[in-house]
Amino acid sequence: MTTESTGPTGNDDSFHVFDTTLRDGAQREGINLTVADKLAIARYLDEFGVGFIEGGWPGANPRDTEFFARARQEIDFRHARLVAFGSTRRPGAKASEDPQVRALVESGAPVVTLVAKSHDRHVELALRTTLDENLAMIRDTVSYLREQDRRVFVDCEHFFDGYRANAEYAKSVVRAAAEAGADVVVLCDTNGGMLPAQIQAVVATVLADTGARLGIHAQDDTGCAVANTLAAVDAGATHVQCTANGYGERVGNANLFPVVAALELKYDQRVLPPGALAEMTRISHAIAEVVNLVPSTHQPYVGISAFAHKAGLHASAIKVDPDLYQHIAPELVGNTMRMLVSDMAGRASIELKGKELGVDLGGDRDLVARVVGRVKERELQGYTYEAADASFELLLREEAEGKPRVYFRTESWRAIVEDRPDGTHANEATVKIWAKGERIVATAEGNGPVNALDRAMRVGLERIYPQLAKFQLVDYKVRILEGTHGTDSTTRVLVTTSDGTAEWSTLGVAENVIAASWQALEDAYTYGLLRAGAEPAE
Repeated sequence: MTTESTGPTGNDDSFHVFDTTLRDGAQREGINLTVADKLAIARYLDEFGVGFIEGGWPGANPRDTEFFARARQEIDFRHARLVAFGSTRRPGAKASEDPQVRALVESGAPVVTLVAKSHDRHVELALRTTLDENLAMIRDTVSYLREQDRRVFVDCEHFFDGYRANAEYAKSVVRAAAEAGADVVVLCDTNGGMLPAQIQAVVATVLADTGARLGIHAQDDTGCAVANTLAAVDAGATHVQCTANGYGERVGNANLFPVVAALELKYDQRVLPPGALAEMTRISHAIAEVVNLVPSTHQPYVGISAFAHKAGLHASAIKVDPDLYQHIAPELVGNTMRMLVSDMAGRASIELKGKELGVDLGGDRDLVARVVGRVKERELQGYTYEAADASFELLLREEAEGKPRVYFRTESWRAIVEDRPDGTHANEATVKIWAKGERIVATAEGNGPVNALDRAMRVGLERIYPQLAKFQLVDYKVRILEGTHGTDSTTRVLVTTSDGTAEWSTLGVAENVIAASWQALEDAYTYGLLRAGAEPAE
C-alpha cells in the first residue's frame, strides 16, 4: 500500500485532522449552504490548518459538483487537501463504468472518501447484495481510484453496530479496504450510540487484528462524540473526522475545535500550523456567521462563556492565580477571560472587573464595598450586569468619581402609538432634554415607540454632540422577569449599540417596557459619549 510521506502543509502525515463540515455538517437542521457559503467555509478551514476538507458528493447534486469546479479555480489551498465523498460501485457493476465513481474522479479532488457498508444486515437489506459482493465492491472501487492516482479513505458506515452484530465480517471490510490500497479505514459510529470505553476497546482490537491505519468518525447522539474521538486516538487511531462547531445531522458530530485543542494542548500532538490554534475562536465564530447560526456561548474553548467567572469565590482565587480556575490560558485559543458582575460578586470580582474595564479602584476597600452593595441591591430590583458591561462601567465610574457622568438630563419623554383605521400604526415620540445649559424639545417618528424615542433623542442631541451620528442601535432584547402580576410584571431591556468600530450593551428595568427601554437608551448614549471622549455637560 502506497502512502504519502507528507501532508498538504509539508507536516508529518502521521496524524490527520479531517473536516467534514461541508458535507456531514451541512446535514444539520437549519443549515442550507450555498456554493458561496461552502467556498467561504473552506477558506476558513484551510486558514485554520486542517489537513483535509471534505467538500461534498460530486455528481450527487449540482451544488456539490459546482463547488468542486469553483474550488479548484478560486481557492489556493495552503494547508488542506480537498476531498470528494462518494460510495463504492453498485452491486454487479464495474467501478470504471459506474457514473458516480467517475464523478469522483472528474471532481479533480486529489483525495476521495468512499462510504462502505460494514454491518452485515445493512449489506443484505439496504444494498440487497451478498456479503462477498460487498467486499468485492470495496476492493474494486478502491483499486480503480488508486489507479486514477487518487488517495483513498474508506468510511465504514455503522461499523460499531456492525462489529457488535458480526465482528469478523466488520473486520473483513477493514482488511478488504486496506489491502486494496486505502490509506485510512475510518470506523464510523453512525448512530452515535457508543461510549468512550466501548470505542477504545473496539478500536484497539481492530487495530491489532487487521494492522490497518484507522480513523474515527463519531456522531454525538450520546453527547460523547469528542470523548469517543479521543478514546479512539488513545487506542491508536491516527485520523479524526470532525465538523466545525459540532454541526451535523440530528445532534451533530464530533466538534472540530475541542478535538483539535485537546490534541494540541492535552496530548501535545502538533496537528495545526504554528500559531493557528490562537485563531480558533475567531474561526469558530466566523463559520457560525456564514451558516447563520448564533455561536454557542457555552462551547468549550471558543464560547464567550468558556472563561467567564461569576462566583466571588472563583474571583478571589483568580486574582491570586488565574490558573486556579482555568484549565488553560484563554489566549492560547484566541479567547479571553471575562469577569461577570452579579449578586454573587465579591470584592475580588469587582476589582478584577474594574481592571478589565480600565477603571483603577486603587485598592480602596470602602469603594469596592459600595460597588458590591449597589450591584446586589440593583439585582434585587431585576438588573443584571452580566451582559451589560457598559451600564456596569457607568455605575463603577460613578462610585469611583463620586458623581455620575452627565452629558444630558431628561426632563420628560412621551411615546404615542396611534392605531389607524386602515390597520397601520403611527409611532411618535417627544423628548425634553437639558444639555450644556440648553433646553431641547425634539420630536420624531419611528418603526415603533422605542425607535421613535431613539430618533427623537438623536435629533435633539446631535447638534451638541456630533459624535452621536455614528451611533446605531444594533440589538434590542426584552425579558419579562419572574413574578405573579402578568402584564404588570417588571421588564428588563437590554440594548446593544455600535459606533461602527465597537459595540456595547446597556440595560434598563421598569414595570413599563418603554420606561425600561428609555433607561437603556440613556445609558447607551452616555457610555458612547464617554467612549468618544466627549466633554460632560456638568
